[in-house]
Amino acid sequence: MQLHRVAPVIAAGVLAPALLLATPSFAAAAVPTPAAVSAAVLSGEPDADELRVAIARFLADPNSGKRVIGEANALLDANDPEAMRAWLESGYRLAQAEDDRVAIARILVDPTSSPALRAAAGAALDDNNPEALRHFLEVGRYEVG
Repeated sequence: MQLHRVAPVIAAGVLAPALLLATPSFAAAAVPTPAAVSAAVLSGEPDADELRVAIARFLADPNSGKRVIGEANALLDANDPEAMRAWLESGYRLAQAEDDRVAIARILVDPTSSPALRAAAGAALDDNNPEALRHFLEVGRYEVG
Protein backbone atom coordinates (compact mmCIF):
# COMPACT_ATOMS: atom_id res chain seq x y z
CA MET A 1 0.00 0.00 0.00
CA GLN A 2 1.34 3.41 -0.88
CA LEU A 3 1.95 6.06 1.75
CA HIS A 4 -0.64 8.47 0.36
CA ARG A 5 -3.30 5.77 0.83
CA VAL A 6 -2.23 4.81 4.34
CA ALA A 7 -2.53 8.26 5.91
CA PRO A 8 -6.29 8.70 5.25
CA VAL A 9 -7.00 5.18 6.51
CA ILE A 10 -5.11 5.87 9.75
CA ALA A 11 -6.85 9.23 10.17
CA ALA A 12 -10.26 7.65 9.61
CA GLY A 13 -9.47 4.91 12.11
CA VAL A 14 -8.41 7.42 14.74
CA LEU A 15 -11.31 9.84 14.21
CA ALA A 16 -14.16 7.35 13.76
CA PRO A 17 -14.59 6.41 17.45
CA ALA A 18 -14.41 10.05 18.54
CA LEU A 19 -17.04 11.07 15.99
CA LEU A 20 -19.33 8.16 16.82
CA LEU A 21 -19.18 8.82 20.54
CA ALA A 22 -19.58 12.57 20.19
CA THR A 23 -22.78 12.49 18.11
CA PRO A 24 -26.16 11.79 19.73
CA SER A 25 -28.07 8.72 18.70
CA PHE A 26 -31.53 9.45 17.42
CA ALA A 27 -32.20 5.93 16.17
CA ALA A 28 -33.96 4.66 19.28
CA ALA A 29 -36.33 7.61 19.49
CA ALA A 30 -37.06 7.66 15.76
CA VAL A 31 -38.08 4.01 15.35
CA PRO A 32 -41.87 3.84 15.04
CA THR A 33 -43.83 0.94 16.47
CA PRO A 34 -45.36 -1.58 14.07
CA ALA A 35 -48.82 -0.36 15.10
CA ALA A 36 -47.90 3.22 14.16
CA VAL A 37 -46.52 2.07 10.82
CA SER A 38 -49.65 0.06 10.04
CA ALA A 39 -51.84 3.06 10.92
CA ALA A 40 -49.78 5.25 8.61
CA VAL A 41 -49.99 2.69 5.82
CA LEU A 42 -53.75 2.31 6.21
CA SER A 43 -54.29 6.09 6.15
CA GLY A 44 -53.76 5.99 2.38
CA GLU A 45 -54.47 3.44 -0.31
CA PRO A 46 -51.65 0.93 0.21
CA ASP A 47 -50.72 -1.63 -2.39
CA ALA A 48 -49.94 -5.25 -1.53
CA ASP A 49 -46.22 -4.55 -1.11
CA GLU A 50 -46.84 -1.83 1.47
CA LEU A 51 -49.19 -4.14 3.38
CA ARG A 52 -46.56 -6.89 3.38
CA VAL A 53 -43.91 -4.49 4.67
CA ALA A 54 -46.22 -3.29 7.46
CA ILE A 55 -46.88 -6.89 8.50
CA ALA A 56 -43.19 -7.77 8.28
CA ARG A 57 -42.51 -5.02 10.84
CA PHE A 58 -44.53 -7.04 13.36
CA LEU A 59 -42.26 -10.01 12.67
CA ALA A 60 -39.18 -7.87 13.27
CA ASP A 61 -40.52 -6.40 16.51
CA PRO A 62 -38.94 -8.17 19.51
CA ASN A 63 -42.11 -7.46 21.53
CA SER A 64 -44.31 -9.53 19.22
CA GLY A 65 -45.65 -12.69 20.80
CA LYS A 66 -46.38 -16.11 19.36
CA ARG A 67 -49.89 -15.37 18.14
CA VAL A 68 -48.90 -12.13 16.41
CA ILE A 69 -45.96 -13.86 14.73
CA GLY A 70 -48.06 -16.85 13.71
CA GLU A 71 -50.83 -14.75 12.20
CA ALA A 72 -48.37 -12.43 10.45
CA ASN A 73 -46.56 -15.39 8.88
CA ALA A 74 -49.86 -16.93 7.77
CA LEU A 75 -50.93 -13.67 6.16
CA LEU A 76 -47.65 -13.30 4.31
CA ASP A 77 -47.91 -16.89 3.10
CA ALA A 78 -51.52 -16.40 1.91
CA ASN A 79 -50.65 -13.13 0.15
CA ASP A 80 -54.25 -11.87 0.28
CA PRO A 81 -54.25 -8.03 0.37
CA GLU A 82 -57.79 -7.83 1.78
CA ALA A 83 -56.94 -10.19 4.65
CA MET A 84 -53.71 -8.26 5.32
CA ARG A 85 -55.62 -4.98 5.43
CA ALA A 86 -58.24 -6.42 7.80
CA TRP A 87 -55.54 -7.80 10.11
CA LEU A 88 -53.71 -4.48 10.20
CA GLU A 89 -56.95 -2.65 10.97
CA SER A 90 -58.09 -4.81 13.87
CA GLY A 91 -56.76 -8.36 13.82
CA TYR A 92 -53.34 -7.64 15.24
CA ARG A 93 -54.90 -5.95 18.28
CA LEU A 94 -56.72 -9.17 19.14
CA ALA A 95 -53.58 -11.24 18.61
CA GLN A 96 -51.54 -8.78 20.68
CA ALA A 97 -54.13 -8.90 23.47
CA GLU A 98 -53.82 -12.69 23.65
CA ASP A 99 -50.04 -12.45 23.74
CA ASP A 100 -50.33 -9.80 26.46
CA ARG A 101 -52.59 -12.08 28.54
CA VAL A 102 -49.97 -14.82 28.33
CA ALA A 103 -47.22 -12.40 29.39
CA ILE A 104 -49.29 -11.19 32.34
CA ALA A 105 -50.09 -14.78 33.34
CA ARG A 106 -46.35 -15.46 33.42
CA ILE A 107 -45.93 -12.55 35.83
CA LEU A 108 -48.67 -14.03 38.04
CA VAL A 109 -46.97 -17.42 38.28
CA ASP A 110 -43.45 -16.05 38.68
CA PRO A 111 -42.38 -16.78 42.28
CA THR A 112 -40.19 -13.66 42.32
CA SER A 113 -43.15 -11.33 41.62
CA SER A 114 -44.16 -9.20 44.58
CA PRO A 115 -47.70 -9.38 45.96
CA ALA A 116 -48.35 -5.82 44.71
CA LEU A 117 -47.21 -6.76 41.21
CA ARG A 118 -49.41 -9.85 41.25
CA ALA A 119 -52.39 -7.76 42.38
CA ALA A 120 -51.81 -5.25 39.58
CA ALA A 121 -51.41 -8.05 37.03
CA GLY A 122 -54.63 -9.65 38.24
CA ALA A 123 -56.44 -6.32 37.97
CA ALA A 124 -55.20 -5.88 34.40
CA LEU A 125 -56.44 -9.35 33.49
CA ASP A 126 -59.79 -8.70 35.19
CA ASP A 127 -60.18 -5.48 33.19
CA ASN A 128 -59.71 -7.57 30.01
CA ASN A 129 -59.29 -4.46 27.89
CA PRO A 130 -56.54 -4.79 25.24
CA GLU A 131 -55.32 -1.26 25.93
CA ALA A 132 -55.21 -1.88 29.68
CA LEU A 133 -53.25 -5.10 29.16
CA ARG A 134 -50.72 -3.34 26.94
CA HIS A 135 -50.47 -0.39 29.36
CA PHE A 136 -49.78 -2.74 32.26
CA LEU A 137 -46.97 -4.47 30.37
CA GLU A 138 -45.39 -1.28 29.07
CA VAL A 139 -45.84 1.00 32.10
CA GLY A 140 -47.89 -0.36 34.99
CA ARG A 141 -45.68 -3.23 36.02
CA TYR A 142 -42.73 -0.87 36.41
CA GLU A 143 -44.74 1.58 38.49
CA VAL A 144 -45.76 -1.10 40.97
CA GLY A 145 -42.22 -2.27 41.57
